[in-house]
Amino acid sequence: MPAKVKVLVTGITGYIGGAVVSKFLARPDASSFDIRAIVRSADKGEKLKAFGVTPIIGSHNDEQVMVKAASEVDVVIAMADCDDLVAAKATLKGLKKRFEETGKPPIFINTSGTGVLADNAAGQYITDTIYDDADADQIETLAPTQIHRNVDLEIVAADKEGYVKSYIIVPSTIYSVAKGPLFEAGISNPHSIQVPAIIRASLDRKQAGMVGNGVNLWPNVDIHELADLYSVLYDSIVQNPDQTGHGREGFYFGASGEHRLYDIGKALGEALVELGISSSAEPTTFSQLELDKYFRGSAYLGSNSRCKANRSRSVGWKPNKSTPDLLRSIKAEVEALMKTNASPQAKKL
Repeated sequence: MPAKVKVLVTGITGYIGGAVVSKFLARPDASSFDIRAIVRSADKGEKLKAFGVTPIIGSHNDEQVMVKAASEVDVVIAMADCDDLVAAKATLKGLKKRFEETGKPPIFINTSGTGVLADNAAGQYITDTIYDDADADQIETLAPTQIHRNVDLEIVAADKEGYVKSYIIVPSTIYSVAKGPLFEAGISNPHSIQVPAIIRASLDRKQAGMVGNGVNLWPNVDIHELADLYSVLYDSIVQNPDQTGHGREGFYFGASGEHRLYDIGKALGEALVELGISSSAEPTTFSQLELDKYFRGSAYLGSNSRCKANRSRSVGWKPNKSTPDLLRSIKAEVEALMKTNASPQAKKL
């Protein structure tokens, strides 16, 4: 009987992590994986055991924990804080140790975000710049000061050094209330960040809001189709390693549609009217005081972030959902969030 593939995951209690691990647990070859997960909560760790996932109690940015855990596996799938350089360095340190012991570069699938492409439009204009994940030269023009970029560059440098094969999945605006066994068990968070942040702020002000005039453009992807990308990419890495780009050629955008921020606001406004919360479906501009209150003063949601997922599609990813599905998902998201009594202040965007 062949040895199981040892896989370490971070972020399993989060939105992306919960969806991706649920996807891997549902694969026909799920029994071929030995999945370990870094979790802070001992209670959630106990719950994970019922799914055949081995919990490692600790933090993904605790160097001692992360180095040891990463040094003992064949694959790391990181889905926690994509701006945590400490965690990324600790992971790479562990994977380097694994390489030195086995002579085989382990696989590192990291999660970034299309915020790395964002500008400072503040909802006032559209950019013509569209990034292509199959164009490594274009991606290398991104400034090292862009959000997420310092972590991405650290990982690409490790791949160039040769002790790891790196693949960076770059999700866009993710939508839909996530479903799956880990969500049903209360282990993972079923909500995204960007759209729920706008919803919470709009519920608090009782009127749909947007940054500036909301004319800026962002790509989008359904959470379950994004989870498919991780699974499809893993298969491509294993089955067609020479044809699956890694390192500087290893960026994979998670994007299947494109929307204006205004479109989000309009769909949200219509939902708020239907639910009797607002008298007008037309979104209005967040004032600076509201940006301070709800988004820590940031106009980030008014930025442009445009891309083509050509490399992702080249490995066999076939998303079917697009912007109309995003807009249709908003009312259900509003209804779900109304039940949570969550703070209107956005988490880290």
